[in-house]
Amino acid sequence: MTNDTAHRTMRDTEPDRDTDHRTSEQVRDNPARSRFELAIRDAVAIATYRREGDTLVFTHTEVPEILRGGGVASRLVRGALDATRSRGLRVRPVCPYVAGFIDAHSEYRDLVV
Repeated sequence: MTNDTAHRTMRDTEPDRDTDHRTSEQVRDNPARSRFELAIRDAVAIATYRREGDTLVFTHTEVPEILRGGGVASRLVRGALDATRSRGLRVRPVCPYVAGFIDAHSEYRDLVV
């Protein structure tokens, strides 16, 4: 029984590979390329922007075909908008996907200029 308990305890302290995989899939700003990125497996979804003072003008969203249909675009845009808000910036959604996302999620409408 002690060995079983020790084995369970050791197993319970090992990292959860699924959790680790998900936490590595975070939306990140890449200011050098003027875009937010969400890397999943070997593919990267992007939301490009142009900085104009205190406003990010979102111009394009692109999700590789292999990642389509799994909610990746909305995760990307949500993360980009959350990061924009946390920096005290505003948004001009030129990209139709970003504009539609904001229309569907009223909690982001206050960011729009």
